[in-house]
Amino acid sequence: MYLFYTPNISTESFLSEEESAHCVRVLRYTRGDEILLTDGRGNTYNARITNPHPKHCEFEIISSERQRKSHDFYLHIAIAPTKNIERMEWMVEKCTEIGVDEITPLLCRFSERKQIREDRLEKIILSAAKQSLTPYLPKLNPLTDYNTFIKCAHEETRFIAHCYKEDKRELKDEIQKGKSCLVLIGPEGDFSEQEVADALSLGFVPVSLGNSRLRTETAGVVACHTAILMNA
Repeated sequence: MYLFYTPNISTESFLSEEESAHCVRVLRYTRGDEILLTDGRGNTYNARITNPHPKHCEFEIISSERQRKSHDFYLHIAIAPTKNIERMEWMVEKCTEIGVDEITPLLCRFSERKQIREDRLEKIILSAAKQSLTPYLPKLNPLTDYNTFIKCAHEETRFIAHCYKEDKRELKDEIQKGKSCLVLIGPEGDFSEQEVADALSLGFVPVSLGNSRLRTETAGVVACHTAILMNA
């Protein structure tokens, strides 16, 4: 089964050029074939192709359904992009598959990467969502200054994962079912001590993601999976 993304389905009854090419040229769908669509906001649509054009494949909606999310809380991962952008892209892909709701790239004191291509990450998110057949597309925010971000954080539970040797709790023990959750993940050089202190002063809880020292992108995936698993 293939899932096609149609964000403007309420006003447009045709696929985008990219989706049309995949549907008609790659998958060889033709007139009368049924396809599954989503707007990325939790709605799915059964539709029938009326004009299999490779640049603007037209369809008619047969039925629609509102899908339940795989979890009943909101999960936000804020993470410093890795120097090797392919590692960040891998993390974004896997977190989308697992079920993250929002991702914010952070610009931290020790960040080695100070710019990202949002369009590239958006395409990876879309591809991962379609591959995992999820009708909910995670929100990707622009690269955001760390200090600005933590002052505006509004989630009910907020955590900062770091590697300093101080009292920390296990994230798996701190997740509260049904409550919105934000986890901060630092760059490859970790957060600065001042960044950790600033977060703690704003009510963030210091947490550990296990006994091993994890790469940034691995920490992002582990945090995401832990939060989803503990809310299952």
